[in-house]
Amino acid sequence: MKRVRQDDGTKDTLILCRSGDRVAKESAMLDRFVKRMEQGLEKIRASIEKRRLKDILKAHERLGRLMEKNWRAGECFDVRITDAGGMLQIFWTKDEQKKKDLCGYYLLRTNAQDVDAVELWRRYIQLVDAEWAFRISKDELELRPMWKASPPPWHQNQNRVQGHILVSFIAYAMWKTLAGWMKASGLGDAPRELIEEMKTIKSGDVALPTRNADGTPGSTLVIRCVTRPDKHVEVLLNRLGLDLPNHIKRYRLEAKTPAAATGV
Repeated sequence: MKRVRQDDGTKDTLILCRSGDRVAKESAMLDRFVKRMEQGLEKIRASIEKRRLKDILKAHERLGRLMEKNWRAGECFDVRITDAGGMLQIFWTKDEQKKKDLCGYYLLRTNAQDVDAVELWRRYIQLVDAEWAFRISKDELELRPMWKASPPPWHQNQNRVQGHILVSFIAYAMWKTLAGWMKASGLGDAPRELIEEMKTIKSGDVALPTRNADGTPGSTLVIRCVTRPDKHVEVLLNRLGLDLPNHIKRYRLEAKTPAAATGV
């Protein structure tokens, strides 16, 4: 880390930071976006070659949406779309090294004067985690709470805003708990990678229909089962001290009464 005092009268401090952990994480994220960008460009090229995409304006709109969706890798590509006598062509070059050279570097600006640079970096990472927790409801839950002072029929009201804060706080608390659990198990403190690995574990319901003694349909026995994890996921579970059960839940679904018997 390098600390530099500002001379613009604000008495702020600039801190240049480089994190080895963030280098690996951001490089991996950049690689994923670069791959998605290339796949999107290939799809645009295929649409052009099959003459499904003939309008250059629509081609640029499609390119714009692709760039917006994969903005992390946008600066790594130089894309050109040309119209040669009614036949579109798309060309691109890729240079991701310059972007990778900046991975893990941060320039922080603060008005705190007597705080250690390492502590400032730690506070910044905590702020990033907290902001991510508030984005959970927007990304995964697709909620968009907004403050509206007026009463219903507004759907965005005080109760929903407070609910958004509660869900975000619980998510953040669970996230930090998982990070501490991982650190104590010697698995680092990056829950996102662990969660990505755990996504391979699935659960499913096995429905077993039964019949009564008189031959009529009886209740259905439902057993909720868990798939067995892959070898590397099993190693992670062992490090965390977790043992997946074969069955999560068992319950019965009563047979539906025919409509004629109910008089409907």
